Amino acid sequence: MKDTYNTIAAPSPEILYKEKNSKFFGYAFPVSNEDEIKTHLDQLRKQHHGAVHFCYAFQLGTDKIQYRANDDGEPSNSAGMPIYGQIQSFSVTNILVVVVRFFGGVKLGVGGLISAYRTAAQMALEECEIIEKTIDIHFLISFDYKNMNKVMRVIKEKNLDIINQKMNESCQIEIATRKKNAENIVDIFSNLFEIEIQKI
Repeated sequence: MKDTYNTIAAPSPEILYKEKNSKFFGYAFPVSNEDEIKTHLDQLRKQHHGAVHFCYAFQLGTDKIQYRANDDGEPSNSAGMPIYGQIQSFSVTNILVVVVRFFGGVKLGVGGLISAYRTAAQMALEECEIIEKTIDIHFLISFDYKNMNKVMRVIKEKNLDIINQKMNESCQIEIATRKKNAENIVDIFSNLFEIEIQKI
């Protein structure tokens, strides 16, 4: 079972690719949801007032892949898909790649555009450190305070990450574990008396 994925460690530096007086600025950002994608796009639009096209592609997720490729006014499939093709060829997810174009007065044709957007996306990704992360499954464990020691012992023994905890009369702890260990963890907690575990 594959329980790791590749993404980028940090945003890329800005790269510039020039083709027949057009300038293509390339960026790559690690993202985890569509709100972050919108924020990055809004910031780039503020940063590059005179730009004509903000073409981008993103991919989110590990099991269920969600992606979009946007040509932003360029001829169909001449910008977004070449950018998305680079995301695929670098085998990364949870990523946004944007190429901002300043038109230089000379038309590049569809072939020229595909090549330019692909190259700018590739240059941005080449500047990134690609890291491997584990696919984690989150669970909520509910129990009474008197069972705290039992729960904490399992968390410690199995090296589980505590994401959140609420400690009152009844306690709730959100934990995360690698996907390949998830079934085992469910079994352990399910077999403990007076302790509930549910996937979230």
